[in-house]
Amino acid sequence: MRRRAGRGSYDRAVIDAILDEGLVGHVGFVADGQPYVIPVLYARENESIYIHGSPLSRLLGQLREAVPMCLTVTLLDGVVFARSAFHHSLNYRSVVVLGEGRLIDDNEAKRAALHRVVEHVAAARPADVRGPNDKELDATEVVAIAIREASAKSRTGPPIDGAEDMGIPTWAGVLPLSLVAGTPVPDVDCGQPIPDYVRRYARA
Repeated sequence: MRRRAGRGSYDRAVIDAILDEGLVGHVGFVADGQPYVIPVLYARENESIYIHGSPLSRLLGQLREAVPMCLTVTLLDGVVFARSAFHHSLNYRSVVVLGEGRLIDDNEAKRAALHRVVEHVAAARPADVRGPNDKELDATEVVAIAIREASAKSRTGPPIDGAEDMGIPTWAGVLPLSLVAGTPVPDVDCGQPIPDYVRRYARA
């Protein structure tokens, strides 16, 4: 971290909190000289981040070979409206993890990792659904990324305008943004009541 280094942190508690609240990460890697950035559902457990997908996917094919990669997660907290266009910004929390992937090929370890992914989305959900069978496990690849090098960066607070702009007659401030769950829409063939963890869904 060089620019705005004061907004950065290497504190694992800060890093873990952001990873645990997020749902979507973006994995960056290079294959055959071409850079790619792929959105993924992920889950953290202790010192590892799990991602999963088809064994035929380019992403999983690369990560299983322990190539260098980068995982980023960003939580958007607000739009910062300043008096000058130059000072407009976003309030956010983000994490960058650098490392290599490790293929999980033991079926019980793979089941546990996939259980953690479902649990990350909704903590009570694994107890409500059938876990993967052997055929589904064979059709799914799971990669663990060790959290060995990671950093967090965030911005909070109001706009930072220059003194010469403070008299400009325009609104300045912060528009808060958050991920908000809508009304659950049951599957047409589902006659079950909506569980409480869906009805009151919220991130950490």
